[in-house]
Amino acid sequence: MQQIGPYISSYGVENHGIRSANIVRWNYTAPALYEHAIRANEAMLAGGPLVVRTGDHTGRSANDKFVVREPTSEDKVWWGEVNRPFSTEDFEAIHRRMSAYVQGRGIFVQDCYAGADAEYRMPIRIITEHAWHSMFARNMFIMAPDEDLPDFVPEFTVIQMPGFHAAPEVDGTDSTVFILVDLGQRLVLIGGTSYAGEIKKSIFTIMNYLLPAREVLPMHCSANVGPDGDSAVFFGLSGTGKTTLSADATRTLIGDDEHGWSDRGVFNFEGGCYAKVIRLSEEAEPEIYDTTRRFGTILENVVLDPDSRILDLDDELSIFAEHADGDQGSRRGYPD
Repeated sequence: MQQIGPYISSYGVENHGIRSANIVRWNYTAPALYEHAIRANEAMLAGGPLVVRTGDHTGRSANDKFVVREPTSEDKVWWGEVNRPFSTEDFEAIHRRMSAYVQGRGIFVQDCYAGADAEYRMPIRIITEHAWHSMFARNMFIMAPDEDLPDFVPEFTVIQMPGFHAAPEVDGTDSTVFILVDLGQRLVLIGGTSYAGEIKKSIFTIMNYLLPAREVLPMHCSANVGPDGDSAVFFGLSGTGKTTLSADATRTLIGDDEHGWSDRGVFNFEGGCYAKVIRLSEEAEPEIYDTTRRFGTILENVVLDPDSRILDLDDELSIFAEHADGDQGSRRGYPD
């Protein structure tokens, strides 16, 4: 395998079953990922942001998510309609076929962290088929310092290959799409869907599993902090306004979606924002609106005039924007 990039970890992708990729591109920066995404026709440029299409799946495929039933986690998982069991044998079979799918292809690797509080921070690795998903990971999670990257060893890894589809009749899946979580191997496999939110929510699933044992409450919420250090959290289902409510100009945003609450305070799991942008207005939500004009933003399934490259955020097809913002406060709300 040819391995290129500014920082290549000594803990290689062969540790995740990938031994025959053509090129492994490690920890590429946003400009390099822009170039690859546009060159490969994965995205269009709309001034600053990249605009992408996720195909048939414009949201999460909840019915295609399974948890591997294995000895180390079997008695810790609440099995049912949400956490549906998947066999270790079927997981290994799909993993082998995904590894074979990668043969001769180029892949992208991002090494980063989940958890802004260093006490609870988890090193994660996101391996993707497409450049724009690698940029999504770079935006959404917390980038590791350069000095950490040469010897970076992830505690959890996500392998996401949208072009690889399951065969339900032999794989035990409900469809050609799958999100498989193996808590024992600390590995997530995603296939058949380009919707980037599956990567984000897979990491939230892992944090939701691991942190309660360390007396940290994982929360699906937005959060901000006042000038006196008082934190506020906003709970609600996706799309109910958590991001909007927490984006208060008089308070510092901790984060917009996923947090932990420990005896040290409230901390963000992420380093970026993933917000709906349909009917977004500059007057009502200026900070979020500004990201739709910014370099580094990824806009999923947002309507774009192919000639003028003008965005139409009022079209009902315009759903999500995702962006990185180093000033959003992802490192605030807990002691240094």
